[in-house]
Amino acid sequence: MSNLIVRPAERADLPQMTEIYNHYILTTPITFDIDVVTPDQRVGWFEEHTHGPRYQLLVAQENDRIVGYAGTGRFRDRAAYDTTAETTIYCAPDATGRGIGRTMYRTLFDALRGADLRRLVAGITIPNDPSVKLHRQFGFREVGVFSDVGRKFGRYWDVLWMERPLVLG
Repeated sequence: MSNLIVRPAERADLPQMTEIYNHYILTTPITFDIDVVTPDQRVGWFEEHTHGPRYQLLVAQENDRIVGYAGTGRFRDRAAYDTTAETTIYCAPDATGRGIGRTMYRTLFDALRGADLRRLVAGITIPNDPSVKLHRQFGFREVGVFSDVGRKFGRYWDVLWMERPLVLG
């Protein structure tokens, strides 16, 4: 990780970010998207995750390669939810288990300090022990499981919901 930098995502990063995301679409239930996406199809998502201090998107870069991304986006579209953000985090398959996720989340949560946010939430398709462990390390706690809410690869999957306050007390 000596060449690793974490920085705000730029539109030019979308092709590499999309490549990472498409891996998880094709090989895991971690995302409930079923069909691969193009960078052009992700522009709206990118814009939603880079809109103001509440919604930030960071990339982890080693040399010229994006090896992960983490961010916050809108939780729900009603105004009363504006002080809650949903987190997202993905690492390239060959970059997992190296502490890159921890580095990205640490940088992201530091960047969010002072934003008009009260609560962060994360929905995790289970089983996914590494993601649950990462979120626990950052103060997220389990608040419930939605059963059989996603169908992918010929079966139904549960989603664990976790939350934490923006500022841990």
